[in-house]
Amino acid sequence: MAIPSISELIILKALWRQQPLSAREIHQQIEDELGWSYSSTRKTLERMLDKGSLRQATLHGVQVYEAALEKVGTLASFAHDFGTRVMEMASPFPVNMFTGSKLVDDAELAQLEQLLQDWPEPDGGSK
Repeated sequence: MAIPSISELIILKALWRQQPLSAREIHQQIEDELGWSYSSTRKTLERMLDKGSLRQATLHGVQVYEAALEKVGTLASFAHDFGTRVMEMASPFPVNMFTGSKLVDDAELAQLEQLLQDWPEPDGGSK
């Protein structure tokens, strides 16, 4: 799975909290964090649709978006990438770093831990 950019992750987080959302609603939720214009939000939504990260539908005559990427799997990919590329860790990323997160509940935290523990080795094998 391709890892979303930081700005794409911010959009996904808004949608994981509540979906579907219109482009305007997404923009209102991320505007303070990213400082973007509405047109920048729209362009990023289009790019994410092209990548398959989002789904688009029409609801009451308004185009709305939903996350196509599953939250825990996406977060596991992000954490694994950070652990290996940034922190140069060979062992699984410690999931206790996510304890207290407002983004995942206890069940999702357990699922995230399992995904990180079972992450395949770069040579195609598993740990």
